[in-house]
Amino acid sequence: MNRLGPGRRAVIATLLAAAAAPDGANAQRPPADREAVEALRFAPLSFTPPTPSQHEIEGVTVFFLEDHSLPLVNVYARFAGGFGLLGRELYAATTALPSLLRFGGTIELHPDSVDEQVDQHALQLAFGSSGGSTSATLNSLSANLEPGLRLWKDMLLNPRFDSVQVEVWRGQELESALRRPDDPGRLAFSEFNRLMFGDHPIGWEMAPGDLEPEDLSRENLLTAHGRILCRDNLALGVSGNLEWEEVEAHLLEFLSGWPACEEELPEPPVPDILDDPGVYLIPRELDQTTIVMAHRSSIRQEDSRDYFASRIANSILGSGGFSSRILNRVRTELGLSYSAGSFWTTPDDNDGIVGALTRTKSESTIAATRAILEVMEEMRNSPPARGEVEAAVEAASNGFSFNFQGAMQVVSRRVLHDAQELPEDWLERYVAGVQRVSAADVHNVLRRHLDPDRMVILILGDPSRFDLPVETLGEVTTWEVEGVTDSVPPVGPPPG
Repeated sequence: MNRLGPGRRAVIATLLAAAAAPDGANAQRPPADREAVEALRFAPLSFTPPTPSQHEIEGVTVFFLEDHSLPLVNVYARFAGGFGLLGRELYAATTALPSLLRFGGTIELHPDSVDEQVDQHALQLAFGSSGGSTSATLNSLSANLEPGLRLWKDMLLNPRFDSVQVEVWRGQELESALRRPDDPGRLAFSEFNRLMFGDHPIGWEMAPGDLEPEDLSRENLLTAHGRILCRDNLALGVSGNLEWEEVEAHLLEFLSGWPACEEELPEPPVPDILDDPGVYLIPRELDQTTIVMAHRSSIRQEDSRDYFASRIANSILGSGGFSSRILNRVRTELGLSYSAGSFWTTPDDNDGIVGALTRTKSESTIAATRAILEVMEEMRNSPPARGEVEAAVEAASNGFSFNFQGAMQVVSRRVLHDAQELPEDWLERYVAGVQRVSAADVHNVLRRHLDPDRMVILILGDPSRFDLPVETLGEVTTWEVEGVTDSVPPVGPPPG
Protein backbone atom coordinates (compact mmCIF):
# COMPACT_ATOMS: atom_id res chain seq x y z
CA MET A 1 0.00 0.00 0.00
CA ASN A 2 1.33 3.45 -0.92
CA ARG A 3 1.37 5.43 2.32
CA LEU A 4 2.99 8.59 0.95
CA GLY A 5 0.81 11.65 0.64
CA PRO A 6 0.67 13.57 -2.67
CA GLY A 7 2.95 16.29 -1.32
CA ARG A 8 5.73 13.87 -0.37
CA ARG A 9 5.37 11.97 -3.64
CA ALA A 10 5.85 15.25 -5.55
CA VAL A 11 9.00 16.07 -3.59
CA ILE A 12 10.46 12.61 -4.14
CA ALA A 13 9.64 12.76 -7.84
CA THR A 14 11.45 16.10 -8.09
CA LEU A 15 14.53 14.71 -6.33
CA LEU A 16 14.65 11.61 -8.50
CA ALA A 17 14.28 13.67 -11.66
CA ALA A 18 17.05 15.97 -10.52
CA ALA A 19 19.35 13.05 -9.77
CA ALA A 20 18.74 11.51 -13.19
CA ALA A 21 19.19 14.73 -15.17
CA PRO A 22 22.51 15.91 -16.66
CA ASP A 23 24.67 18.18 -14.47
CA GLY A 24 23.71 21.24 -16.48
CA ALA A 25 20.04 20.54 -16.02
CA ASN A 26 20.55 20.05 -12.28
CA ALA A 27 22.06 23.50 -12.00
CA GLN A 28 18.92 25.07 -13.44
CA ARG A 29 16.43 23.26 -11.11
CA PRO A 30 15.39 24.85 -7.80
CA PRO A 31 16.41 22.85 -4.70
CA ALA A 32 13.76 20.39 -3.49
CA ASP A 33 15.25 19.55 -0.12
CA ARG A 34 13.79 19.62 3.42
CA GLU A 35 14.60 23.32 3.86
CA ALA A 36 12.71 24.25 0.70
CA VAL A 37 9.70 22.14 1.69
CA GLU A 38 9.56 23.64 5.18
CA ALA A 39 9.69 27.10 3.67
CA LEU A 40 6.40 26.54 1.86
CA ARG A 41 3.53 28.70 3.14
CA PHE A 42 -0.19 28.22 2.62
CA ALA A 43 -3.22 30.32 3.44
CA PRO A 44 -5.21 29.12 6.48
CA LEU A 45 -7.91 26.60 5.63
CA SER A 46 -11.46 27.78 6.15
CA PHE A 47 -14.62 25.73 6.04
CA THR A 48 -18.12 27.14 5.76
CA PRO A 49 -20.74 24.44 6.30
CA PRO A 50 -23.45 24.27 3.64
CA THR A 51 -26.86 25.41 4.88
CA PRO A 52 -30.07 23.83 3.57
CA SER A 53 -32.95 26.13 2.72
CA GLN A 54 -36.16 25.65 4.70
CA HIS A 55 -39.62 25.50 3.13
CA GLU A 56 -43.16 24.40 3.89
CA ILE A 57 -45.38 22.38 1.55
CA GLU A 58 -48.88 21.26 2.52
CA GLY A 59 -47.99 21.96 6.16
CA VAL A 60 -44.86 19.76 6.04
CA THR A 61 -41.43 21.24 6.78
CA VAL A 62 -38.92 20.58 3.99
CA PHE A 63 -35.17 21.17 4.04
CA PHE A 64 -33.45 21.34 0.66
CA LEU A 65 -29.82 21.45 -0.50
CA GLU A 66 -28.75 21.48 -4.14
CA ASP A 67 -25.99 19.07 -5.12
CA HIS A 68 -25.11 18.85 -8.81
CA SER A 69 -22.07 16.59 -8.39
CA LEU A 70 -24.04 13.52 -9.58
CA PRO A 71 -27.36 13.04 -11.41
CA LEU A 72 -28.99 11.77 -8.20
CA VAL A 73 -31.71 12.90 -5.79
CA ASN A 74 -32.08 11.80 -2.17
CA VAL A 75 -35.29 12.21 -0.18
CA TYR A 76 -35.38 11.63 3.57
CA ALA A 77 -38.66 11.29 5.48
CA ARG A 78 -38.74 11.42 9.26
CA PHE A 79 -41.92 10.64 11.16
CA ALA A 80 -42.23 11.48 14.84
CA GLY A 81 -43.30 8.29 16.59
CA GLY A 82 -41.66 4.99 17.40
CA PHE A 83 -42.07 2.00 19.70
CA GLY A 84 -41.24 4.12 22.75
CA LEU A 85 -44.40 6.21 22.38
CA LEU A 86 -47.10 3.61 21.67
CA GLY A 87 -46.82 1.24 24.62
CA ARG A 88 -45.56 -2.29 25.09
CA GLU A 89 -48.72 -3.77 23.55
CA LEU A 90 -47.66 -2.33 20.17
CA TYR A 91 -43.91 -2.91 20.67
CA ALA A 92 -43.64 -5.71 18.11
CA ALA A 93 -45.98 -4.09 15.56
CA THR A 94 -44.16 -0.75 15.70
CA THR A 95 -40.73 -2.37 15.56
CA ALA A 96 -41.80 -4.44 12.54
CA LEU A 97 -43.01 -1.43 10.53
CA PRO A 98 -39.72 -0.57 8.72
CA SER A 99 -39.19 -4.13 7.49
CA LEU A 100 -42.81 -4.61 6.44
CA LEU A 101 -42.97 -1.25 4.67
CA ARG A 102 -40.02 -2.37 2.56
CA PHE A 103 -40.77 -6.05 2.03
CA GLY A 104 -44.48 -6.43 2.79
CA GLY A 105 -45.85 -5.07 -0.49
CA THR A 106 -48.63 -2.51 -1.05
CA ILE A 107 -52.38 -2.87 -1.41
CA GLU A 108 -51.98 -2.83 -5.20
CA LEU A 109 -48.59 -4.54 -5.50
CA HIS A 110 -47.38 -7.92 -4.29
CA PRO A 111 -43.93 -7.81 -2.59
CA ASP A 112 -42.33 -9.31 -5.72
CA SER A 113 -43.89 -6.59 -7.87
CA VAL A 114 -42.49 -3.90 -5.58
CA ASP A 115 -39.03 -5.42 -5.95
CA GLU A 116 -39.39 -5.46 -9.73
CA GLN A 117 -40.20 -1.74 -9.79
CA VAL A 118 -37.35 -0.95 -7.43
CA ASP A 119 -34.96 -2.72 -9.78
CA GLN A 120 -36.53 -1.26 -12.91
CA HIS A 121 -36.06 2.32 -11.72
CA ALA A 122 -32.68 1.68 -10.03
CA LEU A 123 -33.94 2.86 -6.64
CA GLN A 124 -32.24 2.52 -3.29
CA LEU A 125 -34.59 2.37 -0.31
CA ALA A 126 -33.97 2.27 3.41
CA PHE A 127 -36.40 2.16 6.34
CA GLY A 128 -35.62 2.40 10.04
CA SER A 129 -37.01 3.23 13.46
CA SER A 130 -36.06 4.08 17.01
CA GLY A 131 -37.89 4.65 20.24
CA GLY A 132 -39.06 8.08 19.17
CA SER A 133 -39.11 8.17 15.36
CA THR A 134 -39.52 6.21 12.13
CA SER A 135 -37.62 7.06 8.96
CA ALA A 136 -37.40 6.22 5.27
CA THR A 137 -34.93 7.21 2.56
CA LEU A 138 -35.21 7.19 -1.22
CA ASN A 139 -32.20 7.47 -3.54
CA SER A 140 -32.98 7.86 -7.24
CA LEU A 141 -31.55 9.00 -10.52
CA SER A 142 -32.88 12.47 -11.26
CA ALA A 143 -34.63 11.12 -14.36
CA ASN A 144 -36.43 8.45 -12.31
CA LEU A 145 -37.53 10.63 -9.41
CA GLU A 146 -41.19 10.85 -10.45
CA PRO A 147 -41.86 7.08 -10.63
CA GLY A 148 -39.59 6.58 -7.63
CA LEU A 149 -41.60 8.96 -5.48
CA ARG A 150 -44.86 7.41 -6.69
CA LEU A 151 -43.75 3.92 -5.64
CA TRP A 152 -42.23 5.14 -2.36
CA LYS A 153 -45.47 6.97 -1.47
CA ASP A 154 -47.49 3.83 -2.17
CA MET A 155 -45.19 1.78 0.07
CA LEU A 156 -45.43 4.31 2.91
CA LEU A 157 -49.15 5.06 2.69
CA ASN A 158 -50.71 1.80 1.55
CA PRO A 159 -48.81 -1.15 3.02
CA ARG A 160 -50.16 -4.62 2.31
CA PHE A 161 -48.59 -6.21 5.41
CA ASP A 162 -48.23 -9.47 3.50
CA SER A 163 -48.91 -12.32 5.92
CA VAL A 164 -45.95 -14.36 4.70
CA GLN A 165 -43.55 -11.45 5.28
CA VAL A 166 -45.10 -10.78 8.70
CA GLU A 167 -44.38 -14.38 9.69
CA VAL A 168 -40.85 -14.20 8.28
CA TRP A 169 -40.13 -11.13 10.43
CA ARG A 170 -41.72 -12.74 13.51
CA GLY A 171 -39.64 -15.88 13.05
CA GLN A 172 -36.40 -13.93 12.73
CA GLU A 173 -37.13 -11.86 15.83
CA LEU A 174 -38.21 -14.92 17.80
CA GLU A 175 -34.96 -16.70 16.95
CA SER A 176 -32.98 -13.60 17.92
CA ALA A 177 -34.82 -13.36 21.24
CA LEU A 178 -34.21 -17.02 22.02
CA ARG A 179 -30.50 -16.68 21.18
CA ARG A 180 -29.95 -13.56 23.29
CA PRO A 181 -28.72 -15.53 26.34
CA ASP A 182 -26.02 -17.11 24.13
CA ASP A 183 -24.35 -13.74 23.42
CA PRO A 184 -22.70 -12.56 26.67
CA GLY A 185 -22.02 -9.02 25.45
CA ARG A 186 -25.52 -8.45 24.14
CA LEU A 187 -27.02 -10.05 27.24
CA ALA A 188 -24.98 -7.90 29.63
CA PHE A 189 -25.74 -4.62 27.87
CA SER A 190 -29.45 -5.30 27.43
CA GLU A 191 -29.82 -6.45 31.03
CA PHE A 192 -27.94 -3.41 32.25
CA ASN A 193 -30.45 -1.20 30.43
CA ARG A 194 -33.29 -3.15 32.03
CA LEU A 195 -31.64 -2.79 35.43
CA MET A 196 -31.11 0.97 35.07
CA PHE A 197 -34.33 1.93 33.28
CA GLY A 198 -36.80 -0.79 34.30
CA ASP A 199 -40.09 -0.92 32.39
CA HIS A 200 -39.19 1.97 30.12
CA PRO A 201 -38.61 1.71 26.34
CA ILE A 202 -34.86 2.17 26.89
CA GLY A 203 -34.91 -0.98 28.99
CA TRP A 204 -37.10 -3.04 26.69
CA GLU A 205 -35.72 -6.06 24.87
CA MET A 206 -37.82 -8.07 22.43
CA ALA A 207 -38.90 -11.27 24.19
CA PRO A 208 -40.86 -14.32 23.02
CA GLY A 209 -43.85 -12.96 24.94
CA ASP A 210 -43.86 -9.89 22.67
CA LEU A 211 -43.99 -12.03 19.54
CA GLU A 212 -47.21 -13.98 19.80
CA PRO A 213 -49.13 -14.04 16.48
CA GLU A 214 -51.76 -11.68 17.92
CA ASP A 215 -49.05 -9.10 18.68
CA LEU A 216 -48.52 -8.80 14.94
CA SER A 217 -52.16 -8.93 13.94
CA ARG A 218 -53.24 -6.80 11.02
CA GLU A 219 -55.21 -4.64 13.44
CA ASN A 220 -52.10 -3.89 15.51
CA LEU A 221 -50.01 -3.19 12.42
CA LEU A 222 -52.61 -0.79 11.01
CA THR A 223 -52.91 0.94 14.38
CA ALA A 224 -49.15 1.49 14.62
CA HIS A 225 -49.01 2.62 10.98
CA GLY A 226 -51.89 5.06 11.35
CA ARG A 227 -50.52 6.61 14.53
CA ILE A 228 -47.07 7.26 13.04
CA LEU A 229 -47.17 7.61 9.23
CA CYS A 230 -49.46 10.63 9.00
CA ARG A 231 -48.91 14.18 7.80
CA ASP A 232 -48.51 15.97 11.15
CA ASN A 233 -45.63 13.72 12.15
CA LEU A 234 -43.73 14.16 8.89
CA ALA A 235 -40.67 16.25 8.01
CA LEU A 236 -38.73 15.93 4.74
CA GLY A 237 -35.18 16.51 3.61
CA VAL A 238 -34.20 16.63 -0.06
CA SER A 239 -30.80 16.94 -1.71
CA GLY A 240 -29.57 16.42 -5.23
CA ASN A 241 -29.38 17.43 -8.83
CA LEU A 242 -32.54 19.57 -9.02
CA GLU A 243 -33.58 23.19 -8.60
CA TRP A 244 -36.04 24.02 -5.84
CA GLU A 245 -38.89 24.70 -8.31
CA GLU A 246 -38.59 21.14 -9.63
CA VAL A 247 -38.44 19.68 -6.12
CA GLU A 248 -41.49 21.68 -5.08
CA ALA A 249 -43.55 20.35 -8.00
CA HIS A 250 -42.60 16.74 -7.17
CA LEU A 251 -43.37 17.17 -3.47
CA LEU A 252 -46.75 18.77 -4.08
CA GLU A 253 -47.75 15.56 -5.84
CA PHE A 254 -46.06 13.36 -3.24
CA LEU A 255 -47.86 15.05 -0.33
CA SER A 256 -51.27 15.26 -1.92
CA GLY A 257 -53.79 13.02 -0.19
CA TRP A 258 -51.55 12.37 2.79
CA PRO A 259 -53.88 11.96 5.78
CA ALA A 260 -53.66 14.15 8.87
CA CYS A 261 -52.96 12.44 12.17
CA GLU A 262 -56.15 11.46 13.97
CA GLU A 263 -54.60 12.11 17.40
CA GLU A 264 -51.41 13.55 18.79
CA LEU A 265 -48.66 11.28 19.97
CA PRO A 266 -48.17 11.08 23.74
CA GLU A 267 -45.20 12.74 25.37
CA PRO A 268 -42.17 10.47 25.73
CA PRO A 269 -42.23 8.68 29.10
CA VAL A 270 -39.69 9.97 31.60
CA PRO A 271 -37.40 7.12 32.73
CA ASP A 272 -37.18 6.30 36.41
CA ILE A 273 -33.43 5.67 36.46
CA LEU A 274 -32.06 3.44 39.21
CA ASP A 275 -30.22 5.74 41.60
CA ASP A 276 -29.00 3.33 44.28
CA PRO A 277 -25.45 1.98 43.98
CA GLY A 278 -24.90 -1.74 44.09
CA VAL A 279 -23.31 -4.78 42.51
CA TYR A 280 -25.44 -7.08 40.38
CA LEU A 281 -24.21 -10.48 39.25
CA ILE A 282 -25.38 -12.61 36.33
CA PRO A 283 -23.56 -15.90 37.03
CA ARG A 284 -22.62 -17.85 33.92
CA GLU A 285 -19.94 -20.42 33.17
CA LEU A 286 -17.74 -18.33 30.89
CA ASP A 287 -14.03 -17.75 30.39
CA GLN A 288 -14.59 -14.01 30.01
CA THR A 289 -16.41 -11.48 32.19
CA THR A 290 -18.41 -8.52 30.90
CA ILE A 291 -18.53 -5.51 33.24
CA VAL A 292 -20.88 -2.54 32.81
CA MET A 293 -21.26 0.27 35.33
CA ALA A 294 -22.99 3.65 35.43
CA HIS A 295 -25.00 6.08 37.51
CA ARG A 296 -27.54 8.77 36.79
CA SER A 297 -26.37 12.04 35.23
CA SER A 298 -28.27 15.34 34.99
CA ILE A 299 -26.20 16.74 32.09
CA ARG A 300 -28.49 17.55 29.14
CA GLN A 301 -27.73 18.28 25.49
CA GLU A 302 -27.82 22.07 25.48
CA ASP A 303 -25.71 25.15 24.85
CA SER A 304 -24.05 25.18 28.29
CA ARG A 305 -20.53 25.07 29.72
CA ASP A 306 -21.23 21.83 31.60
CA TYR A 307 -22.51 20.05 28.50
CA PHE A 308 -19.47 20.92 26.39
CA ALA A 309 -17.11 20.11 29.25
CA SER A 310 -18.78 16.71 29.68
CA ARG A 311 -18.02 15.87 26.03
CA ILE A 312 -14.31 16.53 26.53
CA ALA A 313 -14.35 14.86 29.94
CA ASN A 314 -15.85 11.70 28.47
CA SER A 315 -13.23 11.64 25.73
CA ILE A 316 -10.39 11.87 28.24
CA LEU A 317 -12.04 9.41 30.62
CA GLY A 318 -12.67 6.58 28.18
CA SER A 319 -14.36 7.36 24.85
CA GLY A 320 -11.26 8.82 23.19
CA GLY A 321 -9.64 5.51 22.29
CA PHE A 322 -6.00 4.81 23.03
CA SER A 323 -5.41 8.29 24.46
CA SER A 324 -8.12 7.87 27.10
CA ARG A 325 -7.36 7.17 30.74
CA ILE A 326 -9.44 4.01 31.20
CA LEU A 327 -8.06 2.19 28.15
CA ASN A 328 -4.53 3.28 28.96
CA ARG A 329 -4.82 1.93 32.52
CA VAL A 330 -6.77 -1.29 31.88
CA ARG A 331 -5.10 -2.32 28.63
CA THR A 332 -1.70 -0.65 28.30
CA GLU A 333 -0.55 -0.52 31.92
CA LEU A 334 -2.24 -3.58 33.44
CA GLY A 335 -2.90 -5.79 30.43
CA LEU A 336 -6.31 -6.81 31.74
CA SER A 337 -8.42 -6.23 28.65
CA TYR A 338 -8.22 -5.61 24.94
CA SER A 339 -10.89 -2.92 25.08
CA ALA A 340 -12.39 -0.65 27.71
CA GLY A 341 -14.09 2.70 27.58
CA SER A 342 -16.64 5.12 28.94
CA PHE A 343 -20.01 6.52 27.90
CA TRP A 344 -21.96 9.62 28.92
CA THR A 345 -25.49 9.94 27.53
CA THR A 346 -27.00 13.42 27.36
CA PRO A 347 -30.66 13.40 26.25
CA ASP A 348 -32.24 16.79 25.69
CA ASP A 349 -35.43 16.10 27.67
CA ASN A 350 -34.46 13.89 30.63
CA ASP A 351 -31.50 12.63 32.63
CA GLY A 352 -28.94 10.22 31.17
CA ILE A 353 -26.21 8.01 32.59
CA VAL A 354 -22.43 8.15 32.84
CA GLY A 355 -20.29 5.05 33.19
CA ALA A 356 -17.83 2.58 31.72
CA LEU A 357 -17.53 -0.95 30.38
CA THR A 358 -14.96 -3.60 29.63
CA ARG A 359 -14.45 -7.32 29.09
CA THR A 360 -11.72 -9.25 30.82
CA LYS A 361 -10.72 -12.83 31.63
CA SER A 362 -12.53 -14.29 34.61
CA GLU A 363 -9.39 -14.28 36.74
CA SER A 364 -9.00 -10.48 36.51
CA THR A 365 -12.64 -9.45 36.99
CA ILE A 366 -12.26 -7.59 40.28
CA ALA A 367 -8.91 -6.07 39.31
CA ALA A 368 -10.36 -4.64 36.09
CA THR A 369 -13.42 -3.26 37.88
CA ARG A 370 -11.28 -1.63 40.54
CA ALA A 371 -8.93 -0.16 37.94
CA ILE A 372 -11.82 1.64 36.22
CA LEU A 373 -13.17 2.96 39.52
CA GLU A 374 -9.69 4.19 40.45
CA VAL A 375 -9.36 6.12 37.19
CA MET A 376 -12.71 7.78 37.87
CA GLU A 377 -11.63 8.77 41.37
CA GLU A 378 -8.32 10.16 40.10
CA MET A 379 -10.10 12.34 37.55
CA ARG A 380 -12.45 13.65 40.23
CA ASN A 381 -9.56 14.56 42.49
CA SER A 382 -7.24 16.28 40.01
CA PRO A 383 -7.73 18.29 36.81
CA PRO A 384 -6.46 16.68 33.61
CA ALA A 385 -3.23 17.81 32.02
CA ARG A 386 -3.53 20.73 29.66
CA GLY A 387 -2.21 18.60 26.83
CA GLU A 388 -4.96 16.00 27.36
CA VAL A 389 -7.64 18.66 27.08
CA GLU A 390 -6.05 20.26 24.04
CA ALA A 391 -5.80 16.88 22.28
CA ALA A 392 -9.44 16.03 23.01
CA VAL A 393 -10.61 19.48 21.89
CA GLU A 394 -8.55 19.23 18.71
CA ALA A 395 -10.02 15.79 17.93
CA ALA A 396 -13.56 17.12 18.37
CA SER A 397 -12.82 20.18 16.23
CA ASN A 398 -11.07 18.20 13.49
CA GLY A 399 -14.02 15.85 13.29
CA PHE A 400 -16.38 18.75 12.62
CA SER A 401 -16.08 18.56 8.83
CA PHE A 402 -17.07 14.87 8.84
CA ASN A 403 -20.61 15.99 9.63
CA PHE A 404 -20.77 17.43 6.10
CA GLN A 405 -19.39 14.65 3.89
CA GLY A 406 -22.47 14.56 1.70
CA ALA A 407 -25.46 16.76 0.98
CA MET A 408 -27.90 14.15 2.27
CA GLN A 409 -26.00 13.89 5.54
CA VAL A 410 -26.32 17.65 5.97
CA VAL A 411 -30.03 17.65 5.20
CA SER A 412 -30.96 14.65 7.36
CA ARG A 413 -29.01 16.07 10.29
CA ARG A 414 -30.86 19.37 9.88
CA VAL A 415 -34.19 17.50 9.96
CA LEU A 416 -33.10 15.77 13.18
CA HIS A 417 -31.92 18.98 14.84
CA ASP A 418 -35.20 20.67 13.94
CA ALA A 419 -37.12 17.79 15.54
CA GLN A 420 -34.96 18.16 18.66
CA GLU A 421 -35.66 21.92 18.65
CA LEU A 422 -31.95 22.65 18.45
CA PRO A 423 -30.83 25.94 16.84
CA GLU A 424 -30.05 25.95 13.13
CA ASP A 425 -26.36 26.54 13.81
CA TRP A 426 -26.10 23.83 16.49
CA LEU A 427 -23.03 22.13 15.01
CA GLU A 428 -21.16 25.43 14.82
CA ARG A 429 -22.16 26.18 18.41
CA TYR A 430 -20.98 22.72 19.42
CA VAL A 431 -17.53 23.25 17.97
CA ALA A 432 -17.25 26.73 19.49
CA GLY A 433 -18.38 25.33 22.84
CA VAL A 434 -15.87 22.49 23.01
CA GLN A 435 -13.08 24.82 21.87
CA ARG A 436 -13.69 26.94 24.97
CA VAL A 437 -13.37 24.00 27.37
CA SER A 438 -10.48 24.25 29.81
CA ALA A 439 -8.86 21.77 32.19
CA ALA A 440 -10.69 23.49 35.05
CA ASP A 441 -14.03 23.01 33.25
CA VAL A 442 -13.35 19.30 32.82
CA HIS A 443 -12.36 18.92 36.46
CA ASN A 444 -15.42 20.81 37.67
CA VAL A 445 -17.90 18.77 35.65
CA LEU A 446 -16.31 15.47 36.71
CA ARG A 447 -16.13 16.51 40.34
CA ARG A 448 -19.84 17.33 40.36
CA HIS A 449 -21.24 14.71 38.01
CA LEU A 450 -19.05 11.59 38.28
CA ASP A 451 -18.89 9.54 41.48
CA PRO A 452 -17.46 6.00 41.52
CA ASP A 453 -19.19 5.38 44.87
CA ARG A 454 -22.58 5.80 43.18
CA MET A 455 -21.96 3.24 40.45
CA VAL A 456 -24.45 0.51 39.66
CA ILE A 457 -22.15 -2.35 38.59
CA LEU A 458 -23.37 -5.30 36.54
CA ILE A 459 -21.01 -8.26 36.18
CA LEU A 460 -21.74 -11.20 33.89
CA GLY A 461 -19.35 -14.08 34.43
CA ASP A 462 -18.32 -17.09 36.50
CA PRO A 463 -17.79 -15.99 40.14
CA SER A 464 -16.02 -19.25 41.00
CA ARG A 465 -13.11 -18.09 38.82
CA PHE A 466 -12.89 -14.44 39.87
CA ASP A 467 -9.60 -13.22 41.31
CA LEU A 468 -11.38 -12.09 44.51
CA PRO A 469 -14.89 -12.63 45.89
CA VAL A 470 -17.36 -10.40 44.10
CA GLU A 471 -18.51 -9.14 47.52
CA THR A 472 -15.21 -7.26 47.63
CA LEU A 473 -16.94 -4.60 45.53
CA GLY A 474 -19.97 -4.30 47.82
CA GLU A 475 -23.27 -5.97 48.57
CA VAL A 476 -24.15 -8.36 45.74
CA THR A 477 -27.55 -9.07 44.20
CA THR A 478 -27.98 -11.97 41.80
CA TRP A 479 -29.79 -10.60 38.76
CA GLU A 480 -32.31 -13.02 37.29
CA VAL A 481 -32.52 -13.21 33.51
CA GLU A 482 -35.40 -14.91 31.75
CA GLY A 483 -34.14 -17.75 29.56
CA VAL A 484 -30.78 -18.20 31.33
CA THR A 485 -30.62 -21.69 32.81
CA ASP A 486 -26.88 -22.16 33.34
CA SER A 487 -25.94 -23.26 36.83
CA VAL A 488 -22.65 -22.18 38.35
CA PRO A 489 -20.99 -22.84 41.69
CA PRO A 490 -22.14 -20.67 44.61
CA VAL A 491 -20.67 -17.21 44.87
CA GLY A 492 -17.50 -17.25 46.93
CA PRO A 493 -13.70 -17.02 46.87
CA PRO A 494 -11.79 -18.85 44.16
CA PRO A 495 -10.56 -22.33 45.08
CA GLY A 496 -7.19 -22.58 46.80
